[in-house]
Amino acid sequence: MSILNQIGSLGGYVVPFIFVLSLVVFFHELGHFLVGRWCGVKVDAFSIGFGPELFGFCDRHGTRWRVALLPLGGYVKFHGDANAASVSDPTAVLTMPAEELKVSFFAQPVWKRAAIVAAGPIANFILAVVIFSGIFLTYGKLVLTPRVDSVRAGEAAEAAGFQPGDLILSIEGKPIESWTEMQRVVQVSADLPLNFVVRRGEKDVALVAIPKLRMVDTPFGKNRVGLIGLNASPKPEDWKTQHFNPISAVNQAVAETWYVGSRTVTFVSGLFVGRESLEQVSGPIGTGYIAGKVAEIGFSALLNLAAVLSISIGLINLFPVPLLDGGHLLFYAIEALKGRPLNEKYQEYGFRMGLVLVAALMLFATFNDILNLTRG
Repeated sequence: MSILNQIGSLGGYVVPFIFVLSLVVFFHELGHFLVGRWCGVKVDAFSIGFGPELFGFCDRHGTRWRVALLPLGGYVKFHGDANAASVSDPTAVLTMPAEELKVSFFAQPVWKRAAIVAAGPIANFILAVVIFSGIFLTYGKLVLTPRVDSVRAGEAAEAAGFQPGDLILSIEGKPIESWTEMQRVVQVSADLPLNFVVRRGEKDVALVAIPKLRMVDTPFGKNRVGLIGLNASPKPEDWKTQHFNPISAVNQAVAETWYVGSRTVTFVSGLFVGRESLEQVSGPIGTGYIAGKVAEIGFSALLNLAAVLSISIGLINLFPVPLLDGGHLLFYAIEALKGRPLNEKYQEYGFRMGLVLVAALMLFATFNDILNLTRG
């Protein structure tokens, strides 16, 4: 492969990755920015990326809008902050005129600071709902009828008594309307008995299957999911496109956002109890690879990935880890309960520990990405 072809191939991953990450980061920081402005806080800088500035401009409020060299995140710097993590500058506090102190972040009441910090993750969830709504409204939703084409030998479905042609009506009493809906229930129910009702000919038949936890290789990495050994019907008549009006599109988007969010929380909690594998943890390289593969499908698929990533970033930022938004909210909750801020020394220790934890996670995820790609 020539150097030009290699560069072009790399660009096929880098460009989609930068687009998706920049979109998600922009709206996250826009949440902080808009609520900060609403609370009367001066914003010194709004940056997409870190490091040296590539280009930028100043608005009439004195905010510097900038695009930086390293497109792996971004930040909003409020007046009086010592850095992008919204840590106050003690020296600036002592020397700051009263007019400036009034519009600084650290001088605001705790409820305003909490609202400003929480606005970032909330903006991520709103972005996901907007993207999903737009996709459902524009393209509809392709739905595969939950009809069994074949049953794999030796799997849970065979033991449960499934037969080709069975139409899955419900699982645990909940109606099932698509193959994807059935898969989602099964994948999160490994080693748990599931009560199915299927239509077989003219009769409804009750079956019980216990999904087995398996590691599955996908084009986008490894996933540990529950499987029962069913294959979907390939017949064209079993496919249909579900269309939505604006209200139903938003309702469907909220449901999809909730599902992705709950799966993210389940995955993270599963890591701590050993149910999920660390092999599934992905960093910037893995996300870039996924973005490149999804971009080959189409722009709507890339937007769908941006929505999923936005939900994940919003949730991760809410974890009570110092340096993340959730860590700030934890400190503000302690301040509200005690009636005074947590000792600055303890806050500093917390931020240092958070920095080490986040850096270690990034290094591990990057190593994991490289290992998975070389194996692939």
